[in-house]
Amino acid sequence: MTTKNSTHAPFPGHPGAARRVSDLLPVFPWDKLEPYKTTALAHPGGLCDFSVGTPVDPVPEVIQKALAAATDTPGYPTVWGPLELREAIAGWLRHRLGAEIGPRAVLPTVGSKELVAWLPTQLGLGPGDQVAYPRLAYPTYEVGARLCGAEPVEYDSVDELDGSRVRLLWVNSPSNPTGRVLGARELRRAVAWAREHRALLVSDECYLELGWEAEPVSVLHPEVCGEGGHEGLLAVHSLSKRSNLAGYRASFVAGDPVVVKELLEVRKHGGMIVPAPVQAATAAALGDDAHVAEQRERYAARRAALRAALEAYGFRIEHSEASLYLWATQDRPCWETVAELAELGILVAPGDFYGPAGARFVRVAFTATDERVAAAVERLSAAAAAR
Repeated sequence: MTTKNSTHAPFPGHPGAARRVSDLLPVFPWDKLEPYKTTALAHPGGLCDFSVGTPVDPVPEVIQKALAAATDTPGYPTVWGPLELREAIAGWLRHRLGAEIGPRAVLPTVGSKELVAWLPTQLGLGPGDQVAYPRLAYPTYEVGARLCGAEPVEYDSVDELDGSRVRLLWVNSPSNPTGRVLGARELRRAVAWAREHRALLVSDECYLELGWEAEPVSVLHPEVCGEGGHEGLLAVHSLSKRSNLAGYRASFVAGDPVVVKELLEVRKHGGMIVPAPVQAATAAALGDDAHVAEQRERYAARRAALRAALEAYGFRIEHSEASLYLWATQDRPCWETVAELAELGILVAPGDFYGPAGARFVRVAFTATDERVAAAVERLSAAAAAR
């Protein structure tokens, strides 16, 4: 027998349901790009897709072997992972970033996007709290705030923010989408502000090993965090870009051991576990520098070729001193540029995906194959010559 309420109330998840989570979120931006992708696909020479920074090169053999060797693991892995993995992460943080840290202050995560999206919720933030992030930013910072009911707030300078309400402060260096690198002085200023106002500062450093015209520094480096050590600080890292492991969802967070322990306790209940073979692959990837140097060389060549072609075509490149992107503008609305390039079979991301401040820019990822980069360079050069 059904009641009057059950007859008329929508099922959870159906339109009109109370507290329907998707109603809290913005439209998924990449869906807007589909018509332009259709245009680009129709080009006789095929699509040159520079819209998403997804790796296309092979997973290094040392990582594949580590993954394969760990496939016979029928038991449950742990959320924290084995000590060997956490020591490998801590060792890499010391060796590569100069961070003085131990294995109790690191935690593997199921990809960095998952952590970014759910971190405010897992930290207990909610209505009345603010989550602050750069004015040009990865969209998932805003999503994370909305999922827990907190207020998302953009900033150019931390001095603009309300220190009485901001509970989580995101910094991102090298930046997605601009490739801008924050120096140690700028990071120290953000750390000082966050500590003064007792906000947790979380530094998204997923592109840190991809500096081209600047040397990125971690918020965990003693020159940045100072005598306060890692109190009130977290750094997020991913192996997707530097090791071609986007498909593995291999990443980790490190920093304040008290916060890391709290995240561990919450994530144990939620079953947020990195699969055991991926844990083994992560340790192998962090222990090998050779494949990172090889991949950097590939990206450097693609970056140089695309930058020259874009500038010859009439683009101005701003920032872009690091990361996997060129932040380019023709000083006109970004969607006009997207449409123009789609006619050449070239797909790029409109800058307003990353906030209104990007409305006259496009983001060009140089993660496509050498062959596709060369095809795009040829098309841009021919179009520039025909003008």
